[in-house]
Amino acid sequence: MSTYGLKYFLSVLALVFIIEGIPYFLSPVGIKKWLAMVKEMSNSMLRGMGFFFILLGLAILYLALRVL
Repeated sequence: MSTYGLKYFLSVLALVFIIEGIPYFLSPVGIKKWLAMVKEMSNSMLRGMGFFFILLGLAILYLALRVL
């Protein structure tokens, strides 16, 4: 039985944590300002942004798997 899938999944998960951690490491003050702005946004605006990023992620995944 191959563990390629699990290794790939854990590698992607690790990269997500690394990429997500970079702004907090480089600019904690900027993150606090950004989070304060996010706190003031309406729920519908945040939901719309979340939906946009889901669609963007799906599009990138589709391109990566089908085109490249």
